[in-house]
Amino acid sequence: DVQLQASGGGLVQAGGSLSLSCTASGFTFDDYAIGWFRQAPGKEREAVSCIIISDGTTYYADSVKGRGTISSANAKNTVYLQMNSLKPGDTALYYCAAAFLDCGGTDVMDYWGIGTLVTVSS
Repeated sequence: DVQLQASGGGLVQAGGSLSLSCTASGFTFDDYAIGWFRQAPGKEREAVSCIIISDGTTYYADSVKGRGTISSANAKNTVYLQMNSLKPGDTALYYCAAAFLDCGGTDVMDYWGIGTLVTVSS
């Protein structure tokens, strides 16, 4: 069975940092791109960052550029998202998802994990 397990969410003060992890199983990790998405209450799910596992190409939404770093530990089938200088606007349920070969929007991701909640207090 395919599984994407996101973890690392929590409550953090504005200006703080958080590291999210996404561990995958049930598919060939190297053949996929892993993306992070988030959904705040009352808002649509949006892309945050993505990494193509085979070559390490990364993408960031403008809202997190300069504050977020995505990386992968291929031997552990795990992708990390380090978020710094967190703002209350970053508060959301964060999901990781997998897409075959390349990054894309919510409509092209093949597999989704259960989200992890990030709450940033002011």
